[in-house]
Amino acid sequence: MSPSQPNDPITGDRRFPGPAIFDHEKLHVYQLQLRFIAWVTPLIEEARTISIPKTREVCDQLDRASLSSVLNTAEGNGKRQRQVRAKFFDDARGSATESAACLDALVAKRIFTRDRIVEGKLMLLRTVSMLCKLVDRFDEAGDQLHEQSLEYRIGPKAPTAPRTRTRTRTRRNRIV
Repeated sequence: MSPSQPNDPITGDRRFPGPAIFDHEKLHVYQLQLRFIAWVTPLIEEARTISIPKTREVCDQLDRASLSSVLNTAEGNGKRQRQVRAKFFDDARGSATESAACLDALVAKRIFTRDRIVEGKLMLLRTVSMLCKLVDRFDEAGDQLHEQSLEYRIGPKAPTAPRTRTRTRTRRNRIV
């Protein structure tokens, strides 16, 4: 290994430099999700050693949600249909939000302080933001479904132009 080799963006390891093999590996959001998993794994292990009964469920859920987010991103990027891609990216967004809630739960259970989890929450905020943009990009229905804006007034009716009556009569031939 020479010092000129670039570090792996996720782990900092110099053993696996080189171009991405799969398309999802090129996504910045995917790389950020992997960085979050690398950050949260020691946190989960630490939480389990502090208090097993208080943290078992939330740690398991945090582990599953963080993994689900990265897996849905990878799978969604491999789908060809736009709406299917959007659904997977939306599921990944939901899992990232769930991960943030798990971090909040660890603070609420007094396992960690807010300062201890802020780095992870900032990664998740950026992740959710990127996934929202991907959902918007691939969700075709997002452009088609919207309400028309209407002007509502409270009070007297606005004056309207006088109506003119024009009536067209049609003649019918009577058969006698």
